[in-house]
Amino acid sequence: MAPRESTLKNLEIAAEAAIEKLGKDLVAIDLSEQMVLSEVFLLVSGNNERQINSIADEIEIKLGEHGEKAVRRERSESWILLDFEDLVVHIQTEEIRRYYMLDRLWNDCPSIHLHAVAHMQAEMKRS
Repeated sequence: MAPRESTLKNLEIAAEAAIEKLGKDLVAIDLSEQMVLSEVFLLVSGNNERQINSIADEIEIKLGEHGEKAVRRERSESWILLDFEDLVVHIQTEEIRRYYMLDRLWNDCPSIHLHAVAHMQAEMKRS
């Protein structure tokens, strides 16, 4: 079973918001076939605590404009988790992301193509 359209739409909104705040190394993981509560993880890296806070705030604002509200927000100095039930966003400093390697932990799950990332890469090539 693939992620629902509404989840994929929220994923793209979250990805665009993260990119607006200079989030990098975005990876979306399809968890819909796993026995977990969420359908999709979005992993985002930021340079420091201030930036990961800014990314998280922007994601909450943009998804809030579409009627979505995080049911949970957990944070430390180097990691913020936003739980939108079917979509969970992990915003981490690069150091913490390398340490926990969620990308590798879930590497048996398919990744999801992010149009926001492809668009950003195309814009960078044109510059």
